Amino acid sequence: MRYIAAVTNANQRAEIERVKNILIQSTCILEAFGNAKTNRNDNSSRFGKYMDINFDFKGDPVGGNIENYLLEKSRVVLQHAGERNFHAFYQLLVGGSDKLLSALHLKRDHKSYAYVSHGTAHPVNTINDKQDFQSVGAALNSLGLSTEQTETIWRIVASILHLGNITFTKDGDHVNVANMDRLQSVAKMLHISDKDFKQALLSRTVAARGEVMDKPLTQSEALYARDAFAKAIYERLFTWVVQQINETLRPPANPSASLYGKNTVIGVLDIYGFEIFETNSFEQFCINYCNEKLQQLFIELVLKQEQEEYEREGIHWTPVEYFNNRIICDLVEQQHNGIIALMDEACLNVGKTTDQTFLEAMDKKFFKHGHYTSRQTAQQDKTLAHHREFRIKHYAGDVVYTVDGFLDKNRDPIFQDFKRLLFNSKDSLIRDMWPEGAAHKTTVTKRPLTTATVFKNSMLALVQKLQTKEPHYIRCIKPNEIKSPSQFDEVRVKHQIHYLNITENVRVRRAGFAYRMVYKRFLQRYKLICQKTWPNFPGSDVDGVKAILTEHRLAKDAAFGKTKVFIRSPESVHYLEEARNKKLPELIVLLQRMWRGALARKQYRRMLAVRSIIRAYRNHKLRSYLGKLQIMFKGVDRRPDLGKSIRWPEPPKTLRRFVDHTKVIFNRWRASKVLKRLPRDDWDQVRTKIAAYDCLHGRRKHCHFDRRWQGNYLATSQENPESATFVQSLNSLRSHDGFKLAIFSAFITKVNRHLKSADRAILITEKSIYKLDDKKFKSMKTALPLDQVSGLSISDGNDQLVVIHFNNKSDFAFCLRTSSGENRVAELVGVLVNRIRQAYRRDLKVTVAANDLHCLFGRKSCRIVIHPTSNGLLTPIFRKNGADCLTFETPA
Repeated sequence: MRYIAAVTNANQRAEIERVKNILIQSTCILEAFGNAKTNRNDNSSRFGKYMDINFDFKGDPVGGNIENYLLEKSRVVLQHAGERNFHAFYQLLVGGSDKLLSALHLKRDHKSYAYVSHGTAHPVNTINDKQDFQSVGAALNSLGLSTEQTETIWRIVASILHLGNITFTKDGDHVNVANMDRLQSVAKMLHISDKDFKQALLSRTVAARGEVMDKPLTQSEALYARDAFAKAIYERLFTWVVQQINETLRPPANPSASLYGKNTVIGVLDIYGFEIFETNSFEQFCINYCNEKLQQLFIELVLKQEQEEYEREGIHWTPVEYFNNRIICDLVEQQHNGIIALMDEACLNVGKTTDQTFLEAMDKKFFKHGHYTSRQTAQQDKTLAHHREFRIKHYAGDVVYTVDGFLDKNRDPIFQDFKRLLFNSKDSLIRDMWPEGAAHKTTVTKRPLTTATVFKNSMLALVQKLQTKEPHYIRCIKPNEIKSPSQFDEVRVKHQIHYLNITENVRVRRAGFAYRMVYKRFLQRYKLICQKTWPNFPGSDVDGVKAILTEHRLAKDAAFGKTKVFIRSPESVHYLEEARNKKLPELIVLLQRMWRGALARKQYRRMLAVRSIIRAYRNHKLRSYLGKLQIMFKGVDRRPDLGKSIRWPEPPKTLRRFVDHTKVIFNRWRASKVLKRLPRDDWDQVRTKIAAYDCLHGRRKHCHFDRRWQGNYLATSQENPESATFVQSLNSLRSHDGFKLAIFSAFITKVNRHLKSADRAILITEKSIYKLDDKKFKSMKTALPLDQVSGLSISDGNDQLVVIHFNNKSDFAFCLRTSSGENRVAELVGVLVNRIRQAYRRDLKVTVAANDLHCLFGRKSCRIVIHPTSNGLLTPIFRKNGADCLTFETPA
């Protein structure tokens, strides 16, 4: 967890930082409530844990989920010599403040409490309970738990300590609580009625056919009920803590793709190792069954997979025999015939069923089983006790189990009275932990699944989940049993290597090939060390790999599968790597040369940029002057003297000749307005300008109504040096399609449905729109009929971007290109609006947008963002910006 926290969230996003902190803090909390000191480990996990950690596309954690398995709750009430209860009890007694302990009616002496004094292993030099208590408090706070919830957690822990000190006295046939002060302390901690609590400890409510009766408990039954109550309370508390962690870590149900993107999951399984103690009971049986299931998964995913890969690739080799432990798993979990099934059947039987009768049933069922032994099935084996012990031959070795307590631990009974008692607690958190207590006492409840069955089902689900993942194994080997850094117990290490199945894995690897890689990747990695394959190999990947190995005389040490190359000895791989490392410096020199060239080109572009800035500054001065002229002459045609009295401002030096010519033109215009009437030949152009004016007045600034609109620009030599070729192509189209007039033509840069731009020409006739090649002016595609045009979209700026919309949702997006720099968008708008109005008696919708235009290419929607730039750009260009967006960069 700390490694993940250290290498992620480079951008310091708050949500990612929160998840990282919870991942770290959750470990502290789970260790406090789920770990304990054992004779082999001072911080041993006494529960199994599988954690899924969700990552976004950048590798940052965005959430997670924890599943816990088989908490060793028997440790709550009893510990072996030299061991401790769960850390949380000692952290509270040592680290809690005097005020807190006083409120919980606790003393700092752990020997005062029966449940934490069995093992006599407190304190521990490697554990700082006081500091850990502070860390757990901070971690609970980081989960977002309220002060009341944290107080309830410690009250539950304190109630268990008090509960262990409750004793019972026997007066004839009646059993009573010997120390009512302890009972009242428990009731106060759990916010329950001390009267009801006493009743639940001393009797059991039995419901049958709607009738209810109280059955008094014997002294031994009362002690058993007390311990079962303590174990159940602690297990519910632990489960609730895990649920709170999951709620805090839960990733969003439907994360935004822009926020999280691709979601990757890493699963971390931290579960019990194989256990062989002096006395092995129900817990060791379940733990070792878990290891058998994981060993079976290991065989399927590693050993079996290794051999199957050689068979799949067609590689000849000698198979290695390995032990398949499926027979042991079936012995434990088989439906109706396994040990768990027999144990459940014994628990469900009505009448006097004991651990000894369960052992007899196993002896009868597995009399001839090769992996099961008892004194009854092997009477000559005097190492096994009569009617008490049985042996299972696990893959890791033989384990002798003591059958005493198997059925009680499998039933794991807690009377319904306790559930109702806690459901009626005044503390809402405790009440929520026991929802089944809501049932009325007359209700006959269904018998819950046994502990072994629940654990078996969870193991099957875990194995199924692990089969969907790519496994990576971390094997932990302890050098000795005394936790010394300087002792190496060879026998102990060999035993661990054996039951971790490392030996069989090594045997399979040694019998096969040490290295394998797909042909394409091998060729890509090592092609630089072979002259035939560098820089590119013309043949197949297999031939390229063979050429590399042949040149270096390694073909005899390799085998060629269907998709991979296999190399037997590690020395050959080391040789290839050394040859590659010797060749890399030459490539580095090449990269340096290319980089230096890139830097030189970058410097050259900067010099060009300086020139562009100078030119842009000059243009700015010119535009400023022209802007002044535009302001001064705005509305000049409405003045009585038509602008005769206007004083022209002093122009920049570069515009003096231009201003002289402009004055001449202006004077001619004034003369024409005064002395001449409008010629009849110009009426069509006037109509076009009026149509454009109606659509764009007040919406677009740069319309250029003051210049003459020629329409068919490609027929002019000023605009098109190849005007003769265009005229010839135009005549050919006219004779083929039957149109009369070319009302508009120009060079354009158009965008296709793949968001790629290309230089073309546009021709608009009275019937259709043509896309032409900009060299020979041949029609590129079928003409687009004008009656299918549904609208136009342009911007309100000085760019020449146009989108023509069609009824078939296949729009035509382009920008006009002019050699003179004229803006002809308004002219194009006027031509189309005027022609459609004349021919089809309808008005064309014209959309003027501020920054971006929208168009459709079939089913694909596209947004064109207009981005004026002053970085030296001379002509407008289209740039692809994502799957459905274009940036149209224009000179500012």
